[in-house]
Amino acid sequence: MEVFQVHILAADRNFYEGPCESLTISTSDGEQGILAHHSNMIAAVLPGILRYRVPGEPEQVAAVSPGMVKVESNDVLVLVDSAERPEEIDAARARREADEAREALLQQRSRQEHQLAQAALARALNRLRVKDREMK
Repeated sequence: MEVFQVHILAADRNFYEGPCESLTISTSDGEQGILAHHSNMIAAVLPGILRYRVPGEPEQVAAVSPGMVKVESNDVLVLVDSAERPEEIDAARARREADEAREALLQQRSRQEHQLAQAALARALNRLRVKDREMK
């Protein structure tokens, strides 16, 4: 299988840079699958599961938060606020964060606080999906 270069950068670290056979990511246009020689594009990344395959290794997964993806000349750049491998996710903490976000959504607050609580809930639930996937 042909490869392309991928750069997955989170706000706090360089998550992965190197050769990649395939990458799948949630975008505002739906789930996007990227292979070598994909057409050029830029898209908003939504919180979700990023899957990528490094040559000779099993598929890798990560929980990612919002950001953007750019494909240009067989080079893929993924910029996200956070990216976490399943083994890096503390399930108990993610459950607490989800519970706190649900509680915040029930309270009458400003529109901005409501949107922040919705984003926190989406991130926590996404992290739990990735962690649960690892345990199966």
